[in-house]
Formats: sequence, structure tokens, C-alpha cells
Amino acid sequence: MSLCLESGFTSLNKKNEELCGDKVESTVSGDYTTLVLADGMGSGVKANILSTLTSKILCTMVSNNIEIEECVETIIQSLPVCKVRGVAYSTFSVIHMNGEGKGYLFEFDNPQAILVRDCKCRDLAREEMKILGKTVYKTALELQCGDVVVVMSDGVIHAGIGMTMNLGWQRPEVMEFLDTNVKPTMSARAIACLLAGVCNDLYLGEPGDDTTVAAVKVRERLKVNLMIGPPVDKSKDDFYISRFLSGEGKKVVCGGTSSQIVARYLKTSVRASFDFPDKDVPPIGFIDGIDLTTEGVLTMRRLLELSEKYVSSQDLTPKVFTKKDGASLLAQLLFEEATDVHFFVGQSINAAHQGLPIDITMKLKLVESLASNLKKMGKAVEIDYD
Repeated sequence: MSLCLESGFTSLNKKNEELCGDKVESTVSGDYTTLVLADGMGSGVKANILSTLTSKILCTMVSNNIEIEECVETIIQSLPVCKVRGVAYSTFSVIHMNGEGKGYLFEFDNPQAILVRDCKCRDLAREEMKILGKTVYKTALELQCGDVVVVMSDGVIHAGIGMTMNLGWQRPEVMEFLDTNVKPTMSARAIACLLAGVCNDLYLGEPGDDTTVAAVKVRERLKVNLMIGPPVDKSKDDFYISRFLSGEGKKVVCGGTSSQIVARYLKTSVRASFDFPDKDVPPIGFIDGIDLTTEGVLTMRRLLELSEKYVSSQDLTPKVFTKKDGASLLAQLLFEEATDVHFFVGQSINAAHQGLPIDITMKLKLVESLASNLKKMGKAVEIDYD
């Protein structure tokens, strides 16, 4: 079983602030993923600069395997200390972990991280360390497939203070909420968005503090192969299709001509669905042996719109797609389920598009924009042009 890590986060800006005082920085180096959530003191521009500095410095140093004591010392010595309160200007949580779920977590003054295992929350064992007079907590991580580590800024546990609650939303309530609402199929980004969304509700849509939730999940790899458009050289149809079908993972075919060619190769036919779950998205089809068959350009255009929303760290709509139109089914498969996506893009001119404002460059742009957004989601993306 091949495992990998996926991560995602969602941020809410303090009301009336253009910039968020929290910053999440993540990087992948070899098999290791390093994610840092920093919370700058105060809000607005100053907090944004401090959290950006902290997250960048920590992410760069930790991902280069520099000892955590040295990393923390660098942060403490390079950031100013508040003269009034005598506290450092930025708090942080650092996750450094490989695809097998082994690594460590360091926390300084952020709310304690939560481990979600089998959709139930638990505490991680923490060891106290003193670095230049500051208390930093270290946790050795040995996660299993399906485990999620959730880190957050203090805007989460302050949510609703003096508005919907007297003392805000404490950590036990956060854990209770996750216990009830996290599903095993949810991606790291979906879980982060779920928690940030309920914080926004508790703040009545006007956060009293910058609020950020980040999550890292250990999961099985799932490859999706997607064919869109027939190849330029018709005589090579069989060669391209056999290559597309021979790869491991799920198979998706987009476009009428592509569907016909694949069905002919598989010695079967395309059965059309007569359901229109969304009037703007053409209905899907069915080919035996293919996981999903959709129309081409219009479906991809809607899929690109959905991907733009999905990658926005400030979009609070649920990251789970339950509608049954072609674009939503594709979004659920590519955004939530897949870890690796391989596009097979045919560059043949479609006769059905003659006289319409749809040309091959538009299709290629759609694929490239979509691939770019998938990479932002942390997917491994490969494109073959035929």
C-alpha cells in the first residue's frame, strides 16, 4: 500500500482587515512534508509580516533538517519582543512528517494540536522543552493511514466570545464538533474548511480574530487517468487508448468523440444518461470498464470554476461535492479523492466545434489552468499531449 501526505488550510481575516495575521507555509522535500502555521501578534499588516517571516524561516530551516532547537532560537532571536507584554511577536505550530506518517510536531503558544483517528479526536503526547527561556512542546509522530493532525490559531478557540458564547469555543467543544462531523473520506482541506466554517458562524460572519485551521492527513495514493479529446493522428487511436487504459488507477473520459473511440476499442458502446442534475452541465454517459464518462469542454469549464473556489483558502463552502452532474462528480474524484492525476490530451480539431467559439487552444488552456489548480491542491500532475 503506497501512502502519502495531503495538507490543506482555511483562513478567516479579522473583520475589517484586508490581510490575515496568520500564515500557513508548506513545502515538500523528498518524502517529507513540512507545514508551519504561524500567528503574528495583533492583526493587520504588522501581524501579517511577523507571521510570514516566522512561517518562511521555520519552513525553510525545518525542511532542510536543521535541529528544531536551532530553528526556534533563530525565530526568537530574529523577531522583536513586545515591550509591553514581554511576549514574542509570533506563535507557531510545525509539522514535519514523511509519507509513512513518521516525523514530529512542535508547538509554541498555539492551541494544542488534535489527532483525528477513526473519526475520533484524541490528544497527542507532548514533551516540554525549554529553548532560550521559552516553553516549546515536542511530539513524536507515528501516524496510521487515515489519521489527520489538525493545528489552529487561537482565533478558533476564541470563536464566539461575547457574541454567541460567553467564553468562546473551548478545545473540548472543538473536539466534540470534529467527532460528530468528520467523515473518513474527507480530505485534509475539507476538514480544515469544515472547522473554519463553523468558527465563522460562531463569529456571526465577523471574526473577532484572525482564524486559521490547517490539517495534514496520511492517506493511500489514488491515481486518476483522464482522457480529453481524440489524438491528432487517427491511425494511432488504438495505441493511445491502450496506453491510457494500461495505467493503474481510475479512468475518466471527457468528450463525445473520445468516448466513442474508447467504447469502440473496448468493443462496447456509450450509454447516455437522461438525467440533468444541473441544466448548465451536459449529462454524463456510461462505458463499461470506464469509471466516469462526461461531455468535454462545457464540463471542463465548470470544473475549472469549481477548482478556483476549492483552492481559495478563504472560501468556506463545503469541500465535498454531492451533486451528480458531470462536473461535480469529476470535482469529487479529482479534488477530494485523487492524489495523482495524469491527463491524456488529444489535440485533434473537433468537427462538431466548426463555427463555434471553441478551439483547440481554449481546450488546452482549460487543461493547463486546471492542472495548475490541482498542483496548488498538492496533487502530482502529469500531462501527455497526443
